[in-house]
Amino acid sequence: MNREILNARRLLCPLPVIRTQDKVKQLQAGDQLEVICTDPGVMQDIPAWCRINGHKVLETISEDNEYIIILEVGEG
Repeated sequence: MNREILNARRLLCPLPVIRTQDKVKQLQAGDQLEVICTDPGVMQDIPAWCRINGHKVLETISEDNEYIIILEVGEG
């Protein structure tokens, strides 16, 4: 299992979701991706994208005007 970090700070919707999608394509099932954003919309958008595409949200964190979503890549 790998754990990658994606810096999506200062990107507005839909770019954080698109960058997340592009990064997930490079990963294997079971890998984890930590997405760091400044757009609060990602707290709904990325989990919705994960549900549609078979990935699992492990944790969401909101602190200091940053939004962090940790997801596990599914078989998708």
